[in-house]
Amino acid sequence: MKPQPLTAALMAALAAISAPNASAQSAPAIPGYTMGQKSLAKAPYTLADLESLKKTLLFTDEDVRYLRMSKAILADQTEAVLDVWYGFVASTPELVFYFKNNKTGAPDAAYLGAVRKRFGQWIADTANANYDQAWLDYQYEIGLRHTTPRKNKTDQADSVPLVNFRYLSALTIPVTTTLKPFLAKKGASAADVEKMHAAWVKSVLMQTILWSHPYVRDGQF
Repeated sequence: MKPQPLTAALMAALAAISAPNASAQSAPAIPGYTMGQKSLAKAPYTLADLESLKKTLLFTDEDVRYLRMSKAILADQTEAVLDVWYGFVASTPELVFYFKNNKTGAPDAAYLGAVRKRFGQWIADTANANYDQAWLDYQYEIGLRHTTPRKNKTDQADSVPLVNFRYLSALTIPVTTTLKPFLAKKGASAADVEKMHAAWVKSVLMQTILWSHPYVRDGQF
């Protein structure tokens, strides 16, 4: 089947992006990565709210332990994981759309590259499983960046103004399903792989729920 024009353009854009050096991924080296910075707004949900959400998701200290186990396993596989995830975006026109340049109609390679660097750091942050106030505030910031008028602002991109709400939690499945083979590549037992994967599913869903706050009417989150 011949790829759709926008999908083909994204594949070309991805090929043009030089993969960032995984060993160089630290907060100062990643434009737009602002976890812990005083400029961030305080999240409108509290650490107590987060604990209640964890209970509802059956997210326990065991999940924290298995997320942290995954950190070392994924550390030198980050770029390979990102290649798979970006490949999924490239093959999904509904997602390619959100990286489209308004002037050219083609995916914006610079925008894709900037997001990729933060996406790599997000893998490390998720595996680190540190649920403090700085982490909570950054989840709110991530949510805001998917909505009008904050989308595009971080990277000064000229793209569509909003990521539609329905795709946030939906992405939990492709992200965690494609991650599972990477969790199994370093000799962990099948039982440990299953538990790491389950922890990732819960964590990603928890984060996308927090990101949804800006989309929900006041008082109804």
